[in-house]
Amino acid sequence: MLPAIHIDPALLERCPHTRLGCLAHMVTVEASREDLQTYLGEVTAPFLRHMLETTPLAEIPNLSESRAAYKAFGKDPGRYRISSESLYRRIRQGKELYRINSVVDANNLASLETGFSIGSYDLNAISGDIVLRLGREGEVYTGIGKDSIDLCHLPLLVDEQGPFGGATSDSTRAMITGTTAACLTVIYGFSTPERLEEALALTARHFAVYTESRPLVEPFIVRGDALQN
Repeated sequence: MLPAIHIDPALLERCPHTRLGCLAHMVTVEASREDLQTYLGEVTAPFLRHMLETTPLAEIPNLSESRAAYKAFGKDPGRYRISSESLYRRIRQGKELYRINSVVDANNLASLETGFSIGSYDLNAISGDIVLRLGREGEVYTGIGKDSIDLCHLPLLVDEQGPFGGATSDSTRAMITGTTAACLTVIYGFSTPERLEEALALTARHFAVYTESRPLVEPFIVRGDALQN
């Protein structure tokens, strides 16, 4: 059963246009796929290199709005970067993107093409309903490939066990592994509804191609404190 998802009113007071684009789907996790890497190298990377040469990071669509949201939340976006910005910076530095598995790679591809921070989570590792709220004083978790992260004022996905994901870095608890079958993919939206809808459709297409995604429900957008299909 899909958990209910809502956004905390206190977070909405600081950033009223916050929304979540969500895919709940069955996936097939494989090693990093060569067809995805080819698409990234031949289509996405040349476009991104040109964009990064001509557009400051702070002005990239959807990334700029996410940075503004972090400021509204009381978090310095220069120190705690949106995950999509970290990917852009890696490309700008001439570094190769990480190859993790088909699900994480498809997730990162969609993030690069849209500018949104996107996270994918193992549904079987999530307990109870989910709320997007701001991190509290003293809250921390170990990020994937990172040390302990100070979660205070960061936008976080939280279930009955506590925070498990966010727009900067996800925890190891609900990370995608080779045994993941049911996945929740979340787009952290701080831009216009139209941009989020476009990003959700593109993300669904990439997952269908590269992970054999089979929807558990139709893709949906969480607005305010209600889940709307």
